[in-house]
Amino acid sequence: MIDQNTVLILTRKEIRDAARNRWFGLFAGGFTVLTLALSWMALSGVGSYGVAGFGRTTAAMINMVLLIVPLMGFTLGAMAIATDRERGALAYVMAQPVTLLEVMLGKFLGLALSLAAALLIGFGLSGLLVAIRGSTSDIGNFVVLTGLTVFLAIVSLSVGILVSAGLRKGATAIGIALFLWLVFAFLSDLGLMGTAVVLSVDIEGLFTLALLNPMQVFKMAVIVAIRDNLEVLGPAGTYAVRTYGDGLLPLLLGILAAWVVLPLAIGAYVFKKRGAV
Repeated sequence: MIDQNTVLILTRKEIRDAARNRWFGLFAGGFTVLTLALSWMALSGVGSYGVAGFGRTTAAMINMVLLIVPLMGFTLGAMAIATDRERGALAYVMAQPVTLLEVMLGKFLGLALSLAAALLIGFGLSGLLVAIRGSTSDIGNFVVLTGLTVFLAIVSLSVGILVSAGLRKGATAIGIALFLWLVFAFLSDLGLMGTAVVLSVDIEGLFTLALLNPMQVFKMAVIVAIRDNLEVLGPAGTYAVRTYGDGLLPLLLGILAAWVVLPLAIGAYVFKKRGAV
């Protein structure tokens, strides 16, 4: 039985801790600076300053989001439990009338809300710059990218917490999280293409491999939501559109949701087995 008031108290504590966390501040500040810089460059274009709108800004941000946001989620998630366990803070918390599941949910919700707030601030300032200096055309695409970026952050946070749940050393958890980030980043477009060539994977198999990578699923979801097609991703994208049609976007969003729920469920099991020490 989960006590909602206990989870709420732990969530608030995690938000306060995140606000004081130098890593979180570095990530949040860096993300805001990058979004503003990309927006400024998109507005500048090639001599067309003041003409570009949200469409160009959205396109410029997709690859940046793919690299930076998962790194934020993986790292913060990896530190969530292992660091407290290493310092003994987790044992102190567990000495209170709380359960392991309440602690894990409190940490997840607190970090998820903190990440969402940081991302919304970055996108909000970027959107304000574009609206003032450029035009408001294609603002819907920008909103879609913002929402899916928050979704990606929560996915990566969930995976990071899974890594953290069974480890005692924060440095070890962060190292594994960075390795996973590199693996997912590599197994993106170029990595999948190289794998397909080496292993002689057919188009259906290539698309299936893409679905196993949350970062690639995010990219496909953004492109489908904005352009309504995946032809830009080559044969695999064309195959996906022809096979799933209007059901493709719900499929991709469902897979992202599974990437949130499953790591959390497995992490809760691992956390219960490992305990506070």
